[in-house]
Amino acid sequence: MTELKRRISTIERKTNETKILVEIDLDGDGKAEVNTGVPFMDHMLDLFLKHGLFNGKIIADGDTHIDDHHTTEDIGIVLGQAVREALGDKKGIKRYGNAFVPMDDALAQVVIDCSNRPHLEYRVEPALTQKVGTFDTELIHEFLWKFALEARMNVHVIVPYGQNTHHIIEAIFKALARAIDDAVQIDPRVKGVPSTKGLLT
Repeated sequence: MTELKRRISTIERKTNETKILVEIDLDGDGKAEVNTGVPFMDHMLDLFLKHGLFNGKIIADGDTHIDDHHTTEDIGIVLGQAVREALGDKKGIKRYGNAFVPMDDALAQVVIDCSNRPHLEYRVEPALTQKVGTFDTELIHEFLWKFALEARMNVHVIVPYGQNTHHIIEAIFKALARAIDDAVQIDPRVKGVPSTKGLLT
């Protein structure tokens, strides 16, 4: 039996605002090294790698003395680029992924299409508090939108209920990871790319 080539990517991006390094292995077992200078994002990204069973390194050095916006946004950009590059031509993948994740009082669903048609649908019904600790929770939408754009994925985030903002966001990141893991799995029944167009790249 032929061993499948591991899907690995390394992307580095430097601007006047941030320096971001992302390494990802889509066929890993959840080994994570995360240090972004934004503690709440460290926690969420660690969860993302572990629950998606991705091996990864996410290192950031940004202008957090201003706020966390540029760093959080740019991590979304570079992580999306790394996932897209690691996927390569997408031959044999399932393409679609879906995950429900409960976190105490909160329930999140994330549905993914690796379609090369980027879109974010963000339907979070409960009102989030403005901050979790020092982190501005509006940045979660910014991160997800930039990730979807750069990964060239259609990402639907649905949270029908939840009370605790930390729990809601944690459920989103875990569901995102599991939905992506579902979508990028190789299905031996799929010949070429899973599209009647014959193209997903």
